[in-house]
Amino acid sequence: MSDGFNITDSTDKQSLTTRPDRDVSVALVGNPNVGKTSLFNRLTGLRATTANFPGTTVEHRRAKVKIDHWNATLIDLPGLYSLDAVTPDERIACQSLEGTLPGQSTPDAVLVVVDSTNLERNLFLVGQVLERRRPTVVALNMIDSAERQGIRIHLTKLREHLSCPVVAVSARTGQGFRELTAMISAVLSAPTDSIPALTPQFNSCSTCQFSARYDWAESVAASSISGDATAHGHRSEAIDRFMMHRVWGLGAFFGVMLLTFVLIFWIAQYPMDLIDGFFALTGQTVGAWLPAGDFNSFVTDGVIGGVGGMLVFLPQIGILFFLLALLEGSGYLARAAFVMDRLMSQVGLPGKAFVPMLSAHACAIPAIMASRVIDDRRDRLATILVAPLMSCSARVPVYAMLVALLFPHDPVKASLLFAAAYVLGIVAALLMALVFKKTLLQGRTKPLVIELPPYRWPSLRDALLLTYDRASVFVKNAGTTILVISIVMWALATYPKTDLHSLPQSVQDQYSRLENSGDEAAADRLLSQIQLEHSWAGQLGKAIQPAFAPLGFDWKVSIGVVSSFAAREVIVSTLAVLFGVGEEAADSEGSSLYNRLRSSTYADGRPVFTPAACFSLLVFYVLAMQCLPTQAVTRRETGTWKWPLVQLGYMTVLAYTAALITYQSALAAGYS
Repeated sequence: MSDGFNITDSTDKQSLTTRPDRDVSVALVGNPNVGKTSLFNRLTGLRATTANFPGTTVEHRRAKVKIDHWNATLIDLPGLYSLDAVTPDERIACQSLEGTLPGQSTPDAVLVVVDSTNLERNLFLVGQVLERRRPTVVALNMIDSAERQGIRIHLTKLREHLSCPVVAVSARTGQGFRELTAMISAVLSAPTDSIPALTPQFNSCSTCQFSARYDWAESVAASSISGDATAHGHRSEAIDRFMMHRVWGLGAFFGVMLLTFVLIFWIAQYPMDLIDGFFALTGQTVGAWLPAGDFNSFVTDGVIGGVGGMLVFLPQIGILFFLLALLEGSGYLARAAFVMDRLMSQVGLPGKAFVPMLSAHACAIPAIMASRVIDDRRDRLATILVAPLMSCSARVPVYAMLVALLFPHDPVKASLLFAAAYVLGIVAALLMALVFKKTLLQGRTKPLVIELPPYRWPSLRDALLLTYDRASVFVKNAGTTILVISIVMWALATYPKTDLHSLPQSVQDQYSRLENSGDEAAADRLLSQIQLEHSWAGQLGKAIQPAFAPLGFDWKVSIGVVSSFAAREVIVSTLAVLFGVGEEAADSEGSSLYNRLRSSTYADGRPVFTPAACFSLLVFYVLAMQCLPTQAVTRRETGTWKWPLVQLGYMTVLAYTAALITYQSALAAGYS
């Protein structure tokens, strides 16, 4: 390599060609908001997996890639500002670099990702990494953004100061990645004892370590940059005057969220219709191929109907993740945290709680884990207790099902109701946080300190990769649970078999009249309904139904509510199985889940899913706990069963009371 650094200038030339195809590890380090994960995605594509560090709840991503003759494992460490760790994430990242984590060795090389538009700020961490004398490559990411801002970085001078390879790259466009991989291979090949020690000339007080490092970073940046390295652009400042305004900023936040939900419904309706039609056609086709009997019902109703009832909502989940990824990549979500901090501080939550509560819209489990960044124990407990009230992705299929039942042909009203469900969860979380901070968890909250990244064009590639990753996790984790529960529910709804001759004479006479009149479809529906009512599922549902009757739930819906305590989205597949077994599946008009639910009635002919019942069920699912894995994580994070039980108790009472008020109020308003 030229321009001030020659990695091959070593007496140990043999190390460049020995041990081909050796397994090595490369750790990616960098400040938050420098595009580290984008660079990781560009290097690895779809080969990344997400896992926790051994013995911790701190997540990291890793992937195996081929770099020349090296079988490299890339490890995307949590973002950190210095190696003097303060937060748990920073502590784990430092331990990973030092090789002190259980079951993990020291990385063979370190790739430090730097924001080219904020070089001086990033050099503090670069200096600390280089002082460890590990094989290191510095990647100047977002070099295209720096050039647009008129910032010119002299790579030769910067390499001379750092005594390590420095490569200008753009994770968004792929610029410089060929040279980057070549430099990673080069530092892996070089002998460790050839790495020079970083010995900056400090000009400040020798007893002030931080001041000396900042002075060094400032001097290196000043000598390596031409142009205004501190300007982020007047355009960003002009946008922030509106987006972060005390009043307009809050309105803009809710406007952005509403637009997000409108796009979810508008775009998702087309793939949802295709998936719904595909599973309906598959069920009919497979049902026609297989001989009539229990196995036919098991495959069509238990497997295809149950899993298909969940997968039909996958487009909405994927679009939600995609849009959130675009908002995060643009730099807006950091502004949203700042805007919402003013509101959250009024209810006793710290600004740092915004990130866990925002991530709770994907899943409450990582949100509860992310609450570790909150230093104060009371603030952290309050965040953990209210995080499950935020509408997670597992609730999306339930919301989508109920909203589609209420407004099947009005996407505007459907979007408003969908957004209202999210707003209800947010409001409930804030109010309950206020209650906890006034009662069980009294104490002052700490102010928010957050870095605002510059506005950028988000990477479509990164958003698509994130969407694929999250959707895959949802399908794998939820799909296996739903398949098992669907099979169990099919068995409960099918057995024990009921003999027609054991039924009351009036029922036998009704069946005979339908059969003799030639209406065999109606006779089969009657027999299927009787079979379902006398099955184990029917007996269980009728036993618990009186507790849910004031909420407007029939016995089938009551079974779905109870079964979904394992996972919220299970109610969709449960209802698909129960209403599929109870209806004549061969009826093409009733083969789709929506049509089955809309046409379901009580014995007296009243519809089961009235507007009042749908509103009640929607409110119940916005506020109910119904997620045993979340309870387990709460137990692990708090170290006691006290707080999981408090969480389960207050959310159950809140959901039941709110659904009761909703149903009775809807009846009084005429929505029966």
